[in-house]
Amino acid sequence: MFRQSSWDEPVIFTLGRPGRRGHILPEVEETVKEVVGDLGGLIPENMRRKNPPKLPELSEPEVVRHFIRLSEMNYGVDSGLYPLGSCTMKYNPKINEELADSPKLGMLHPYQDERTVQGVLEILYRLERWLAEITGMAEVCLQPAAGAHGEFLGALLMRAYHNHNGELSQRRDMLIPDSAHGTNPASAAMAGFNVVVIPTGEDGCVDVEALKAAVSEKTAGLMLTNPNTLGIFEKNIDEIAKIVHEAGGLLYYDGANLNPILCKVRPGDMGFDIVHINIHKTFGTPHGGGGPGAGPVGVKEELAKFLPVPRIVFDGKRYRLDYERPHSIGKIRSFYGNVAVLLKAYIYILSLGFEGLREVAEVSVLNANYVLHKLRGVEGLTLPYGEKTPRKHECVFSAKPLKTKTGVSALNIAKRLLDYGVHAPTIYFPLIVEEALMIEPTETFEKEELDRFVEAVRKICSEAQTSPEKVLKAPYNTAVQRLNEVKASHPQNMTLSWRMHLKKRAATNP
Repeated sequence: MFRQSSWDEPVIFTLGRPGRRGHILPEVEETVKEVVGDLGGLIPENMRRKNPPKLPELSEPEVVRHFIRLSEMNYGVDSGLYPLGSCTMKYNPKINEELADSPKLGMLHPYQDERTVQGVLEILYRLERWLAEITGMAEVCLQPAAGAHGEFLGALLMRAYHNHNGELSQRRDMLIPDSAHGTNPASAAMAGFNVVVIPTGEDGCVDVEALKAAVSEKTAGLMLTNPNTLGIFEKNIDEIAKIVHEAGGLLYYDGANLNPILCKVRPGDMGFDIVHINIHKTFGTPHGGGGPGAGPVGVKEELAKFLPVPRIVFDGKRYRLDYERPHSIGKIRSFYGNVAVLLKAYIYILSLGFEGLREVAEVSVLNANYVLHKLRGVEGLTLPYGEKTPRKHECVFSAKPLKTKTGVSALNIAKRLLDYGVHAPTIYFPLIVEEALMIEPTETFEKEELDRFVEAVRKICSEAQTSPEKVLKAPYNTAVQRLNEVKASHPQNMTLSWRMHLKKRAATNP
C-alpha cells in the first residue's frame, strides 16, 4: 500500500530562529563606498523601508530540508501515471529541458537587433511551418501564452473576419457543443459573442439535426474539438463543416485533443478554418502549475492577414519581424511568445519526426482503449454513449450506478485512489456524463503502470460494495486527509500569502 510522507510540515515563516543565517555577505569594500557614496541617499525617501522585511531566519540545511519534505508530498508526471482526461499529462523529455536551459537562449533579450537573433528566429519560423503542416493550416502564430489564450485569439480572428466582410453586427452567435471544454464558451463570451449550445446525440457526437436548426445568418462560427471530450471521433465532421460554412460561419478547432490524431488526419483537411494547439498537451512541454505555456494558433489562407503582429518572415537570406500588416488585430501579448516553451516543442518534433509523431497517436489510442477494455464490466461503472464504441485518446466512465447503490461517488473513488499511490483521473467532466471518471493514460506510460491503475479502480469498486464507509472516508495515507471541499475553495477562507494570513488572523482574534 502506498504511503505518502505524512509529517505535518509547517509553512516556512514559522521555522527558524532569530540570528540564523544561510549565507553572510561580505562587507562592501571601502573603495566601492568611495565611488558609490551613501547607498541610502540614492534611494528616494518614499521608497525606503521603515522596518526590515519580516523574513524567516533559517540556515541553509533548514531551507533544504523544508523544500525536500514538500517535494516528497508532491505527485507529478515523473512520479507515475497521471491520467487526467482531456489534459494529456505526458512525460516531458529531459533533453528538451536541458536544451531550453541553454545560456545562449537565456541571455537573449527581446529588444535585441533582429540581426543578432537570427538563430532563434529561424527556430520559431521552422516551428511555425511544422505546426502548419501538422494541422493543415496556411499560417501559424506562436504568440498565445496558453490554450485558452489561443482560443481567445481564435475568437478575435473570427470577429476580424466578419468585420472585414461587413457582417460582424449580425453574426453574434458562437455555436458550442454541450460536451466542450469550459474555456470555449468563456473565450467566445470574452470576444463579445453569444453562446449557443448544441446538444450531443445518443452516439456521443454533435447532433447534426440540432446544428442545422441552430445555424443562421447570425452564426459567427462553431467551436469544436475532434475527437471530442468523450474520446469519440466526430464521424460527421465533413457534414458539420459544410453546414457551418454554408451558413457563412467559420469552424474553430479546439486543439486540446490533437494528440490521438497526430500525423493521422489534419484539422485543416476536416474543414476547420482556425486551430489552436496546446503545446503542453501534445508536444511534450510541462503542463500546468501556473508557469509559462504556449497555445499557437493556425489559420487558413484567407484569415492569415488578421494574425497578430509581428509576423516572422524570411526573404531567403534573413529572418525579420514584420509589423506592416494593416489588417492585423494587433498584439495579444508582449514580444513573440514564451520562446523556451516553444523551443521544447521544436525539439520534441525534431526528435520524433513524422513517424514518431504518428506512433504517439497510435499508442495513446491503444492505451486508452486498453484501459477501457479492462474497466468495462466492473460493477458500478458504465460507459455512456456507446458501450462498444471505440474511443481515441480517452474514455469517460460513469460511476452513477455505484453511487446509487453504495453512496460512493466519483469524488470518493478519486480520493481513495490516492491511497494506492495513483493519481486520480479527471472527475465530473464532461458535464453531460453524471459522476464522470475521465481517463486519459497518454502514450508515455507502459502496460504495467496501466494495469496498476486498473487494479486500483477495480479494488475500490469492490470495496464500495462491501465496505462503503472505508471509501467514503478516504484518503488515509496522504499528508493531508479529507478536506471540506466547499470551505477549501471559498474566497473567504483562502490566504494567498503569509501576510494575508496574518492579517486575517488579526482580524478574527483582535
